[in-house]
Amino acid sequence: MIHLAQTDKEATLTSVVSESFPHLKRGAIRDFLNILQQHKYYKDGNWNRTDCIYTFETGSKIEFFSADQPDKTRGPRRDRLFINEANNIPFDAFEQLEVRTKEFVYMDWNPVSEFWFYESVLNKRKDVEFITLTYKDNEALDKQILDSIETRKDRKNWWKVYGLGQLGELEGKIYKDWDIINEVPKYARLERYGLDYGYSNDPTAIVAIFYYDGGYVLDEIAYNKGLSNKRISDIITDQETGGVPIIPDSAEPKSNDELKSYGHVVLPAEKGKDSVCNGIQLVQEQKISVTKRSLNIIKEYRNYMWTTNKDGNTLNVPEHEFSHSMDAIRYGMSSLLKQPTIKEYKQSAPVLPFYGDADCNF
Repeated sequence: MIHLAQTDKEATLTSVVSESFPHLKRGAIRDFLNILQQHKYYKDGNWNRTDCIYTFETGSKIEFFSADQPDKTRGPRRDRLFINEANNIPFDAFEQLEVRTKEFVYMDWNPVSEFWFYESVLNKRKDVEFITLTYKDNEALDKQILDSIETRKDRKNWWKVYGLGQLGELEGKIYKDWDIINEVPKYARLERYGLDYGYSNDPTAIVAIFYYDGGYVLDEIAYNKGLSNKRISDIITDQETGGVPIIPDSAEPKSNDELKSYGHVVLPAEKGKDSVCNGIQLVQEQKISVTKRSLNIIKEYRNYMWTTNKDGNTLNVPEHEFSHSMDAIRYGMSSLLKQPTIKEYKQSAPVLPFYGDADCNF
């Protein structure tokens, strides 16, 4: 897309679209700017941070917007279109974008299951070229990532999807039917912070858990490696929601005591026989929504699965790789749902952290 925009004889417009702006900001926009900078193409004056549009010397432009903006998907025409992770946008958005595109449309996705492309596009149109690419087609892939992928060859269906790039159905997915929403509702009540410790190898995950309209809303507060206990405390303190209990892993008593010393209410998660499966079952029984800015929660939700043995049989043990925010959620929800009166809470004045508006200020 960059190359075409740099060599156009006449100015063109290319749109890059994904499911939400946070997803674009952490993915396609970051990659786009890194490519320009690494190849010494980037000129700061050409990048409109407010509208997320880059203008090349040829007059051609590449713009970025999300599929959850109906006015954008139904807006003016373009010459070229790239839809990133197309399986996460609705068919209606694709149709509105495609019918307004002059030259061509690129789409990519991991083939975890069938979606509208397989039913309504593939083999239904004569202008479709379908290409399967795998990790082996990426000559710049770090050896650490390559080795990590290949250690999962014995997981039959995972390997089929992520190793071979073939259409599969990820068996053993733990959570289903969560909704992705724009933001925390105005009158949602903050009940807990779920906390899963990490440091060097794993990220620390902090999740705010709200009660609203008979269900729960999850909002990502932090998902980072290298966070000290003092930094964890500061992050939660910055939410301006003092007194809300933090539910961390009880296996970290020293860290829990340190958080208490900073003035937080810390209630370590109860552990014991079957506590993981029982906690998962409690979460499965709830109506769950996730804010669209919670990219790591969404990613883990889509990939959080039960472990399988070499024969492909599912075991009652969750996989570790996508478990960090999922564990934080389980800790917080298990603590919360043990209170039988939780669903009888009266709505009161909202207790909400402040969130700045998303923008393109890089």
